Amino acid sequence: MQRWLLLMLLWVSWPLVASQQPTVLVMGDSLSAAYGIEQDAGWVSLLQTRLNGKAVIVNASISGETTSGGIARLPEQLRQHTPDIVLIELGGNDGLRGLPPSQMRNNLRSMIETSQAANAQVLLIGIDIPPNYGDAYRSAFTRTYNALADEYDLTLVPFLLEGVALEPELMQSDGIHPTAEAQPRLLETVWPALELLLENHRNSQAGDSPLPQATN
Repeated sequence: MQRWLLLMLLWVSWPLVASQQPTVLVMGDSLSAAYGIEQDAGWVSLLQTRLNGKAVIVNASISGETTSGGIARLPEQLRQHTPDIVLIELGGNDGLRGLPPSQMRNNLRSMIETSQAANAQVLLIGIDIPPNYGDAYRSAFTRTYNALADEYDLTLVPFLLEGVALEPELMQSDGIHPTAEAQPRLLETVWPALELLLENHRNSQAGDSPLPQATN
């Protein structure tokens, strides 16, 4: 009798436990898709390892993705995964192709609003580009992320490759993509902002356990 009672309690409580586990959707490009390295070495995979079952990570990043591609794919990703948090790491390929910063801004704005309409928190991850198209273009490009973060009161990671982009030994031969050795640094750049959003989610759920702490 006690065994059946225990099984019933576990069966009843399981949906509640599962519902408290947040889902994080990563909409990124090659920087989040582990381009040129083993998938398990990418910063998104390292994030999954760090969380150790405290969250479900869905990596919907595609190498070469632009903000236009992100808009096209986002609704279906939201429908399939109903994420609690959406990480938007896009724009780099728009900049490398010289696409208008205003177009990128409008595309990212649409992704933010679509995610928020699906009741997901948004973490915006910025990127910088080489000065190929001039300082004015580069400045307009990088300002986009700060402007959107201010407009929508978002948590912002200003530059994903902080501490990596100017270190040749941490970049692949193309000078654009980080090596496997650089991936832990990318995770450390994203982690404080993401941890804050995860804590916000945890605090809204009763009886959840603390998030794992970063280790050196």
